[in-house]
Amino acid sequence: MFEALIRTIPDHPKPGIQFRDITTLLQDKQGFAAAIETLGQAYASHQFDKVVAMEARGFIIGAALAVRLGAGFVPARKPGKLPWATISQPYLLEYGSDALEVHEDAIAPGERILLVDDLIATGGTALAAVALVRQLGGVVAQAAFVIDLPELGGMQQLAAAGVHGFALCQFSGH
Repeated sequence: MFEALIRTIPDHPKPGIQFRDITTLLQDKQGFAAAIETLGQAYASHQFDKVVAMEARGFIIGAALAVRLGAGFVPARKPGKLPWATISQPYLLEYGSDALEVHEDAIAPGERILLVDDLIATGGTALAAVALVRQLGGVVAQAAFVIDLPELGGMQQLAAAGVHGFALCQFSGH
């Protein structure tokens, strides 16, 4: 169901990449509601203190899911975007490198965290967020995504780091 609402843009941001665009899912009121409801049901039996979501599309899913689950929301942003003291974690992308930052007081030791993003590919972004949460003493209990690109191994990387991941749908390739 969700796959049909996601647009694929070939060769973006570089040749060979099949960009999976969730804006078409977000624009569909029934599809967006179903995505949040399905993710909410998947985690209904879990207790999370906060949802940590990665910039930028992850914010949309993460904030809505945090409300649905009765949890706080923490944005993991690109460097220089947060207004107060931060901690930072660099990571590699499948087509470059970047870093994520969170406020140094965003997560208290022992808080249970649900990690959220729109897509998991190689797992670099998700693992950077896991490292940030753990650096602050939080416990990454689970990770949720709209899309998994299983051929790139991100879910396996998360599992190796001790984090169980779930995605609404999968696409083959990059």
